[in-house]
Amino acid sequence: MKTKLPIALSNRHIHLSKEDLYKLFGEGYILTKTKDLSQPGQFACEEKVEVKGPKGSIKNVRILGPVRAKTQVEISISDAFALGVEPIIRNSGDVSNTPGAKIIGPKGEIDIKEGIIVAARHIHMHTSDGEEFGVKDKDIVKVRTNGPRSVVFENVLVRVHPEYALEMHVDIEEGNAAGVKNGETVEIIK
Repeated sequence: MKTKLPIALSNRHIHLSKEDLYKLFGEGYILTKTKDLSQPGQFACEEKVEVKGPKGSIKNVRILGPVRAKTQVEISISDAFALGVEPIIRNSGDVSNTPGAKIIGPKGEIDIKEGIIVAARHIHMHTSDGEEFGVKDKDIVKVRTNGPRSVVFENVLVRVHPEYALEMHVDIEEGNAAGVKNGETVEIIK
């Protein structure tokens, strides 16, 4: 059975709903792709916004496309403290009962009531990868990094889907603490 896979560090970013995109950038606005991301159909955009919390703000938060059903801001724990919001660790898409913030764009601003999360560490796998690794969607695994600052990440969510590409995602703070870089290999502990 396979155990090794690539890792990627995720920096702060925002996913916007179409409605919120139009409020921030203007009616009918289309996002400008700067580069494709590792997951099929996902891309980084030229556009950035400011996220303002009760204590402070973070400028130049990159938008990732395409638009989604709900607006979601993914930040690190340090970012949460800088904004003055509770750092709530969640799986992507699970934004109920999470902090909100003001999002400021070039043509307008919005107040989201919820949607700020620290993304839980997770692994994307194609269906065939799930079979090769002997795991299924929503399994929880442990993953070991390599190198002089080697760590074991516990509570890593496995997400299996026919449209996913194999890759583990951690936020930039976790990756830096473990001494890993984008594209390095980590290992699922059986």
